[in-house]
Amino acid sequence: QLQASGGGLVQAGGSLTLSCTASGSILSMNAMGWYRQTPGHQREAVAIIGSGGGASLADSVKGRFAISRNNANRTVRLHMRNLKTEDLGVYYCYARIRETGMSGVDTYWGQGTLVTVSS
Repeated sequence: QLQASGGGLVQAGGSLTLSCTASGSILSMNAMGWYRQTPGHQREAVAIIGSGGGASLADSVKGRFAISRNNANRTVRLHMRNLKTEDLGVYYCYARIRETGMSGVDTYWGQGTLVTVSS
């Protein structure tokens, strides 16, 4: 399972870091990343990072957000700075995981963490 944390209330221009940690009988972790659900919009991909560290960010957050992962700690983080009111929403982490004893890779989701940005 995935456990997300780090959401909260921040003023526009501020910073937050979201964390997401995987637990369980994990053989390997492939891509990890973050989606968000903002008011009036469909869920959108924010950032993704591969097992080797290659990352991609949505155009709307480039230059402001960064993604990192620590494979030993099974953690992915979303580093957000210069937050804008339009970044307000629920952020969901995900990971493509192969569990021990399983032949395939499944996608697991965190529970969502709320980011509120005040003007």
